[in-house]
Amino acid sequence: MNSQQVALRHACRVLQPNNLVFLYPPLTRSYHASLPRKALTDRISRFLGKKDLSSQESTSVSATSQSSTPKGRRKGNAQAAEQLEEPALVQGSLASNSVWGAVAPSATPSATPSPAKKALEVGLEGRNQQNMAFALDPRPKARRLWQRKMIIRHIRRRGRPTKEMEIARTEKTHLSKSHFFKTSMKKLAPLARQIAGKSLDEAILQMRFSGKKVAKDVKEHLLQARYEAITSRGMGLSPTSSEEIDRRLTKDPSQTPPLAHETPIKSHKFGHAPDPSTIYISEAWINRGSYGQEPEFRARGRTNMLRPPYTGISVVLKEEKTRIRQKAEKEAKALRKRLSGKTLWVQLPDRKVTAQRQHLLW
Repeated sequence: MNSQQVALRHACRVLQPNNLVFLYPPLTRSYHASLPRKALTDRISRFLGKKDLSSQESTSVSATSQSSTPKGRRKGNAQAAEQLEEPALVQGSLASNSVWGAVAPSATPSATPSPAKKALEVGLEGRNQQNMAFALDPRPKARRLWQRKMIIRHIRRRGRPTKEMEIARTEKTHLSKSHFFKTSMKKLAPLARQIAGKSLDEAILQMRFSGKKVAKDVKEHLLQARYEAITSRGMGLSPTSSEEIDRRLTKDPSQTPPLAHETPIKSHKFGHAPDPSTIYISEAWINRGSYGQEPEFRARGRTNMLRPPYTGISVVLKEEKTRIRQKAEKEAKALRKRLSGKTLWVQLPDRKVTAQRQHLLW
């Protein structure tokens, strides 16, 4: 395909039929065209119409006399190439979020939302709630009764929190569940009973010097539980000096000897008031896991499949503030019980007169 045919194709594709202007030199014998002149004019006439072709032929004939020389033909080809030249491509640039370039105007968010986003918002707002009622509100009657119950309870208490709510707001607690250790419940249960009720530092110390094999795993779990309680719940963070904070948080109590004024059982010492922020183990229990499978190779090519048990341990960590409150409540309850007189023993208590008769019984 020569340059003449390329120019003709661009002219047919780009220009409108009513405003078409032929910018190519007329077909002459000097050009090697694949189609004759009549065939090309027939195709153009079918595409543009016969009326426009007659007007354009006069223009092409007038241009033939001007471009009959080779110099004129070259000049006409250059002008046609300049006019039919495609627009320059936009080269790539830096990304909109690049730190090496300024933000492009097109990258700035527009005030009006995009059509897709607008259609999405309209679709979510106009969706049918009844179609999703089974998932969002599966039991509407129970939900209405529960809401009525909560409103009545709130009105009766006049917005005052219950005792459980006050305890949950003022006291901290943390539940930590360990992974399953390769041991049985019979071996792990004594260790859970041993550390229950003790301070966390004392429990770690007990597990360090314990002769049980699983005590090492329990000790590692207690250390992890302490770090979780400190970071997630903020427990045990009341010391005044920063040095004491660093020593309590970064060092293992089982590897650091206590100071002169500290003892491992200071929370159980008579007449000693423990720090309210000291962490202790309120509850400890074990969790049964699944059984594994291990081969036991015997003589004569025999193999027995063993089922080793797996058991985990869970601990509930609280602060001494909770134990101080429980002790005060227990003493107040005992005092009320003594002062009430119902359980106070007397030699001849006042009893109701029963089984009265009109005659004496002696």
